[in-house]
Amino acid sequence: ILYLLFFINLNISFAQDYTFKNYKWEEKPTAFILPESLKNENEIIVDRKIKIEIVVEKNIAKQYYLIHDKIFINSDDAIEQNNKIYLPFGSNESVIKTEARVILKNGKIIKLDKKDIKEEIDEEKGVKYNYFAINGLEKGAIIEKIFMLEENPDLKGKSYRMQSDAPIMQINFELIYPNYLVFKTKGYNGLSEPTIDSETFKDKNILKVNETNVSKLEDDEKYGNWEANIKYFRYKLDQNLNNGAKNLNNFKEFASLVFERYNAELDKKSQKSVDDFCKGISKSNDTQEQIWNIEDKIKKTIAYNSFFDSKENLAEVIKSKQANQSEILALYIAILKHFNIEHQIVFASSRYDVAFDPKFESFENLDDILLYFPVIKKYLTPTEIEYRIPLIPNQLANNNGLFIKSKEFGGVKMGIGEINFITIPGVEITHDVMDIVIDFTKDIENPSITNTISFGGYSALNFQPIKDFAPADQYQTILKSIAENYTIEEEYTSLTTENDGTDFIGKKPFIMKVKFEGKSLIQKAGENYLFSVGKTIGSQMELYQENKRMMPVEIDYPHSYERKITILLPKGVTVKNLEKFNMNFKTDINNKTEAAFISNYKTQAEEIIIENTEYYNIINYPLEHFDSYKAVINAAADFNKIVLVLNK
Repeated sequence: ILYLLFFINLNISFAQDYTFKNYKWEEKPTAFILPESLKNENEIIVDRKIKIEIVVEKNIAKQYYLIHDKIFINSDDAIEQNNKIYLPFGSNESVIKTEARVILKNGKIIKLDKKDIKEEIDEEKGVKYNYFAINGLEKGAIIEKIFMLEENPDLKGKSYRMQSDAPIMQINFELIYPNYLVFKTKGYNGLSEPTIDSETFKDKNILKVNETNVSKLEDDEKYGNWEANIKYFRYKLDQNLNNGAKNLNNFKEFASLVFERYNAELDKKSQKSVDDFCKGISKSNDTQEQIWNIEDKIKKTIAYNSFFDSKENLAEVIKSKQANQSEILALYIAILKHFNIEHQIVFASSRYDVAFDPKFESFENLDDILLYFPVIKKYLTPTEIEYRIPLIPNQLANNNGLFIKSKEFGGVKMGIGEINFITIPGVEITHDVMDIVIDFTKDIENPSITNTISFGGYSALNFQPIKDFAPADQYQTILKSIAENYTIEEEYTSLTTENDGTDFIGKKPFIMKVKFEGKSLIQKAGENYLFSVGKTIGSQMELYQENKRMMPVEIDYPHSYERKITILLPKGVTVKNLEKFNMNFKTDINNKTEAAFISNYKTQAEEIIIENTEYYNIINYPLEHFDSYKAVINAAADFNKIVLVLNK
């Protein structure tokens, strides 16, 4: 409580010094004329101002943040999307100003105040949101909002979006700071170069980035990484001219500190607890299996939560069976040392959030942790309970990371940091195999269908953990819903599974075998029977692109499918349309086929065997290859629509 009182008083003393404390909107707003070029847009960001000021007093820094938006509403969709203005801050931030108003097209102004703030709770995430509820919003209106916050400063790396899924007529970013500080900056995807204003304020600089007429980039393209393709801006503190400090917030010092922290000798009590814990871990001569056993033991024994209070030592962690991020990493490292397994700590970030730029050292990119094992070239995620080596969260892969290695200098081991690329398991891991037998021999109007599907790698990960975390009856309901995709919602006659549960993650595929009657796939048409054979592979996604594609393709992980359909016919039955199974679509990049859908058939006696292969070997497909990639994706959907004509 004393700390909080001191903190609040400190903030009050700071609050006298930032330059935009009296910032406010125009009492009489300037009339807005919609440009002809934007008349068909749902909404337009007329003006967006972002101001951040770093204030330092007695060697303590605070940050003040301001965002001022003017948004023109130009459609019914925009009315629906903007009838709530969510407040962009949490309970741990000090709110200085929260204002919103609606300027109607007739000039009338509707002011919103605290009584218009409502609360919304996301039960699934357990998160509470506050928002302004807007009534009377209409086409032609402008929503104007100002938020001002007091925060801890972002000196180790921060990014700001300078583009949106709506067009922006004008956006201005300002970073205001004492002139003895030097910031390193970088813009992405064609952003304008920043300028430095050292004249407006005494002893302060203003770093400015201004953009006008920023086109929208809609976040609705399937397999597109929106965050990586918009214009955005990064900065971090690099120098302090007052004390001569240079290259601040660098990865070299970070790596050294982390290595020292996690390689310090354990106290005797903790070492004994770790040794005792290791007695319960199965031993293996295979390195990957040994690591799998370690990971499985820890994840089934120690509950992880980043918000758990810190314990005194690892002995207390093992005793309490609870660990926060720092503790779970320390436990893994201690156990890996016990088993003499070479490892490296890797700090990473999501490629769908702030991609890791090897040429800009930002601590934004050090939020997530992996462990890397050079001997087997595989990764482990310490904090995600459902994963097992070699599977890691796919968003952390296909991205760079900071690898902290041990190196010996003069007999002393030290930690060095290297930026390397985090690879992801390829199609040999996420490899799905489908074997379908369609038997017409007993009843041409009601074939018996057996579908055996083997899901590998990340596909299996979608299913295998469920058994260990869901009640038995709920698990059966989930299995039924999975099976319905392959039985075309027909009631199955039998359903069995193999290798379900965390014991098989990363080791064996998840296998589902389902039998059902296919009468709903048959239609009588005169002398013929129409059979929707393509539907037996399950529903397939179709990739539409009505507008010009703007972003290159980026998928979650490489994957492949092998499908075999065996059709057993009664004697005397003929079949038409078999030629439709001959399909060949490919995406070639640098003279190498990286994605394909290839299908063919053969007949022998009363059997028809249809085989197809579909694969996506890489994650990134350049924009110029989008059409061929789309053809591969849509080939599976076209296969899904194939109908065979059977005649007795």
